[in-house]
Amino acid sequence: MPTIELLISDCDGVIVDSEILTHRILVDALSVYVRRDELDAALEGTFGLMVPDIITLIEKRFDLEVPADFDSKLRERTEALLATDVQAIPGARDALMTIDLPLAVASNSRRHNLASSIDRAGLTERVAGNLFSSDMVPNPKPAPDVYLLAAETMGVPPGHCLVVEDSPTGVLAARRAGMRVIGFTGASHIPPGHDAVLRELGVTAVINDMRDLPATVIAIMAGQSASAGK
Repeated sequence: MPTIELLISDCDGVIVDSEILTHRILVDALSVYVRRDELDAALEGTFGLMVPDIITLIEKRFDLEVPADFDSKLRERTEALLATDVQAIPGARDALMTIDLPLAVASNSRRHNLASSIDRAGLTERVAGNLFSSDMVPNPKPAPDVYLLAAETMGVPPGHCLVVEDSPTGVLAARRAGMRVIGFTGASHIPPGHDAVLRELGVTAVINDMRDLPATVIAIMAGQSASAGK
């Protein structure tokens, strides 16, 4: 088993509890066109996807067309709320400060939103500019592009990277990049039974509390050391 040389974390739903805020803004905006109960059903399982892709999904499902400026106005509202209201996931900062590995963050967010969220989580110095966002690659998650860019930029082979992800979209991206993944299920937006979904996608471990991350990383690294010694 390759040694772990780099930890890569998703941001939304792993470092900051932002998915619930983004979902609320999206539902409020789309409820002009679709009933809320129908929206909730249609949006189930879409977290981690890019907002334009979610809008396209809703348009197709309900045979409607939102105004051309819908996405840009939604983005403005989202950015304003994230800049003031987003909270760090409990234990995330301490966990990521504790782990003795280089750290990068790879997200489907735009880079300026990503930088703002990392700053609000108190991790700007720890991350040291190693931010990789959807606007830096041709294809967002679930394509592996952003994870491969992070690994290449950091000079670490993909197989030597360990990822922390909360969404099926992100897990698929990391697995397609050839990386091992720890699934996180402790954010506000996570539905019951989500751990089973992530396990089916091939995560190495699942945690519900970020305070368990350091020990989980150590256990994975100890397992690879034991394998190497056999």
